[in-house]
Amino acid sequence: MGLHAYQPIMSPDRLSLTFAALADPTRRAILSRLIAGQTTVKELAEPHAMSLPAISKHLRVLERSGLIERCRTAQLRPCRLRAEPLKEAAAWIEQYRCHWEESFDQLDAYLQQVQVAQPKRLAAASKRKAS
Repeated sequence: MGLHAYQPIMSPDRLSLTFAALADPTRRAILSRLIAGQTTVKELAEPHAMSLPAISKHLRVLERSGLIERCRTAQLRPCRLRAEPLKEAAAWIEQYRCHWEESFDQLDAYLQQVQVAQPKRLAAASKRKAS
């Protein structure tokens, strides 16, 4: 599918929230940790040199973007990954990968034509100089 046939996959607001959430390395690290399964805020904060309130701010961004959800288990509020927004963002990016692959295929075809034509041009130029 080319760029001209693009069908919106998700609202721009949700896509913007997803990419804004992914823009921060701390939030990406949190998401990477959540791939292994749900965990508490305290456990998420352990590898980071920041306070629990700072981690909580990152979690609010991730929650607002739909990338995580927090549930209540007794007195704990464990976090878990919600991968749907990542899938939607990947699908949006995919159309550009397809575009670049098509462009590279066209460039490759052109370079092959040039390589085939080059020896013929050099031979013709040599004949002109010899005459």
